[in-house]
Amino acid sequence: MELRTLRYFVAVAEELHFGRAAVRLHMSQPPLSRAIKQLETELGPALFRRSSAGVTLTPVGAVLLDEARALLDHADRVRVRVAAAAGTASLTVGILGDSTDPGAARLAGAYYRRHPGVEVHIRETDLTDPTCGLHAGLVDIALTRGPFDETGLTVHELRADPVGALLRADDPLARRDSLKLADLADRRWFLFPEGTDPLWQSYWSGGEPREGPVVRGVQECRQAVLWNGTVGMTLVDHEPPDGLTVVPLIDMAPSRVVVAWNEADTNPLIRSFVEVATAAYRGSGGVTSRPAPS
Repeated sequence: MELRTLRYFVAVAEELHFGRAAVRLHMSQPPLSRAIKQLETELGPALFRRSSAGVTLTPVGAVLLDEARALLDHADRVRVRVAAAAGTASLTVGILGDSTDPGAARLAGAYYRRHPGVEVHIRETDLTDPTCGLHAGLVDIALTRGPFDETGLTVHELRADPVGALLRADDPLARRDSLKLADLADRRWFLFPEGTDPLWQSYWSGGEPREGPVVRGVQECRQAVLWNGTVGMTLVDHEPPDGLTVVPLIDMAPSRVVVAWNEADTNPLIRSFVEVATAAYRGSGGVTSRPAPS
C-alpha cells in the first residue's frame, strides 16, 4: 500500500463522500474512485458500502482507518525528524498583534518539546491583516482571530472570547453593567484603513458602517478611545490600561481565536501545530489577555 493511496482512503472515510473527498484532495473523482477500488482489490474485502443513501465504512474499513491514520502520522513524524536532523525543518507562524495569551505561551512550549529541532519563525502583524500574511504567502500558518476571508484556507477554531465596548472610564456608559450595540449607534468608532478585510472590519465595527479615526495597531486603538472618546470593541477579559474600561456587549458574537493555513498545504509541521494548539488552548479556560482591537 502506498502512503498516497492511504491518504486517499482516509479522505473518503472522513468525508463519506467521494465528491467531497476529491475536492479536499484537489483531484477529480474518477481517479480517486479507481484508487480506492484498487486498494479494495489488493486487500480483498470491501472498505465501503456504496448505496443510493450514501457511503459508509465497513467493519474492515473502520479498522483500516485507524491503522492508516497511525501510519500516516508516523510517516509525517519521520519526515519532520529527518528534515530537522538535516537542519532544514522550519515553520513560519503569523501572529496578530503583541500576543500575551497564555494559550499561545503553552503552545510555544509544547511545540518546542515536540519538535526541538524545528526552527520556528514568528511574523507579527498589525490589526489590518487578520491572516497575518497567509493570503500573501508570507507565513505557513496563522494564529489569529476571525472572521476574515477564508477562500483557499482551512480554519480551525481554538476558543471563543466574549467582547465588550472599550470606553473612557469617565464615559457615562462606563457605569453600565452591560451594553447593546444600539447603545453605541450614535458614537464614533475607531476604523481600520481602506483595503482591510471587510469581514474583519465589519465585525470590529459591530456590523454597521461607522465614522471615526483610522488605526492600525493595538496601542493606536487604545489611544483613539483615550484621546478622542471614540469607542470600539475589545475582549471582556482583557485588562484595559488606566483611564479606560470595558463593558460587556450582550448582543455581539464572541471573538474566535483560530489557526488558519492554506488548504493545499500538506506540511506535517502544520498538522502537528494544529494538534498542539488545540490542546494548548483547551487548557486556557476561556480567559485571555491577548490584545484584540482595543
